[in-house]
Amino acid sequence: QLQLVESGGGLVQPGGSLRLSCAASGFSLVDYAIGWFRQVPGKEREGVSCINNSDGSTYYANSVKGRFTISRDNAKNTVYLQMNSLRPEDTAVYYCAVSISGTPSFYGPAYDYWGQGTQVTISS
Repeated sequence: QLQLVESGGGLVQPGGSLRLSCAASGFSLVDYAIGWFRQVPGKEREGVSCINNSDGSTYYANSVKGRFTISRDNAKNTVYLQMNSLRPEDTAVYYCAVSISGTPSFYGPAYDYWGQGTQVTISS
């Protein structure tokens, strides 16, 4: 059974850092594109970052560029999102998702499987 499990969320002060993990089971992440999304209640889901399965190319939303880094550990079948210089506006539930087509994008419907999400709260 294909499953994604996010972890690493929590409460951090502005300027702090968190590393989110997305662990996969039932399939190999190396074969697919992986995306990180976030959503605040009442707002649309926002694509944050994604990574290409074929060449490892990475992509970032302008709002997080220079602060967030997506990476993949194929041996652990896990994708990470390192988040630095966090801001209150980064507060959201963060989700990882898999695109079977292998094409990375910030378009949510292009992704086929989603994790349950992990809460990130940035507050002093």
